[in-house]
Amino acid sequence: MAEQDLHRFLDKVQQLQQMVDSLEEHPGRRELLAGCGDHNQVVQLARSWGFEIGRRWGEPDPIEQFPSDANLLARALPPEGQEQQHLLQAGSNWRLELILSCSASSPQGFWYDQADHEWIVLLRGSASLRLKDPDVLVDLSVGDQLHFLPHRLHRVERTDPHPGTIWLALFWN
Repeated sequence: MAEQDLHRFLDKVQQLQQMVDSLEEHPGRRELLAGCGDHNQVVQLARSWGFEIGRRWGEPDPIEQFPSDANLLARALPPEGQEQQHLLQAGSNWRLELILSCSASSPQGFWYDQADHEWIVLLRGSASLRLKDPDVLVDLSVGDQLHFLPHRLHRVERTDPHPGTIWLALFWN
């Protein structure tokens, strides 16, 4: 396997060098590359330019890897002003959802009023939530978590624009 890994590594180095060379031929690419926030974004951008640089030493062939949506932080954002919920897992009295937000807020006058407990944690970005009775404005950053008791009225005041806000939400009754 070591020889095969070495071959893959040398191919990746060659792909990286070609990608660096392309920055001189296409000046706009440098700015796009500088705007990437993590390894996955760089890999996706490079792939869009025709370069395969994502494989790491010892990684199995792609057919053996997890599905492309296995990375929660690499999911595509909804259009600006919207939010999307993705069911990740569920049981008889619980569900785990990934929530993707891009410059989203609750409609004027709308309040979430849920029969379930809800626990959230921010994985990326930031958000402001307004809670009612008592009235509280909560600002959340990466790693912050919050638990809503059933029927605790709350609304989203704002979430980040691109690269967006990503939440993990656990609901149970």
